[in-house]
Amino acid sequence: MLKDLFAGIVPFVATAEARSFGRAARELGVTPSALSKAIAKLEADVGVRLLDRTSRSVSLTAEGAAFLERCRAAVDQVSAARDVAAEAQSAPRGLLRVSLPVALGAGVIVPAMAPLLARHPGLSVEAELTDRYVDLARERVDAAVRIGKLRPSRAAVRKLRALRWVTAGSPAYLARRGTPATPRDLARHDCLRFELATGTLRAWEFLGGRVPTGGRLVADNGEALVEAAIAGAGLVQAHDYMVAAAVARGQLVEVLARHAAPGPAVSLLLAPGRRGSPKVRAFADLVIGLLAV
Repeated sequence: MLKDLFAGIVPFVATAEARSFGRAARELGVTPSALSKAIAKLEADVGVRLLDRTSRSVSLTAEGAAFLERCRAAVDQVSAARDVAAEAQSAPRGLLRVSLPVALGAGVIVPAMAPLLARHPGLSVEAELTDRYVDLARERVDAAVRIGKLRPSRAAVRKLRALRWVTAGSPAYLARRGTPATPRDLARHDCLRFELATGTLRAWEFLGGRVPTGGRLVADNGEALVEAAIAGAGLVQAHDYMVAAAVARGQLVEVLARHAAPGPAVSLLLAPGRRGSPKVRAFADLVIGLLAV
């Protein structure tokens, strides 16, 4: 059986530094007599007197001074080891399961996970990209990002920001067909239309309300329509994050900006009971940094 090498060490160091049994006892939350007994037992174990005691003061013997230096180093090492253990416990680790909207996840969130994974080698992420409703508790998902109206749930919710509908076309298309000045002008344009899961076509949104559009290309994938717009097939209306890079590169030009309508809200959902998890907090911080305004 290993002997407790630290028995009496902390009481000795506290008393030696305080030069008082009373002050050291208050610092450690024990009685002076308990402190004195612990140090007396330590002196008996090491076989030398460590402290000179008088009715008014406590001082170190020569052996005690040498012993104190070594004990301080040992206490510092143990304290550092405890800090490392606590940090490891609080570091994001293990498998993090998240659910993300297809376009927002693929275009914005998943690429931004590279620095997160580099900082935390014990963390792995399983991201499901889907626009369907996900029951976090039932499907064992730690966190989700959702666009639009939320269903009632026990998840912790933080609204990040409202999206914005952006209408855009390629420079070549606009040179060929002209730039619309008002939403009514869209009647003369090829509009790339999005087919909803219900099979209906989404009407385009503007500050004045919804505007019907016509065009020869329909798809049920927003990214495909953005790519078609870049290729010059027509105008597209999409959430701001979907076209931001293409607009920045000059591949698309926003039109009707003063008529642009706000889009649905983006929200972060944390599964019940997972809010305090280090890995969930790390993901939440990432998403908030990317999307919150």
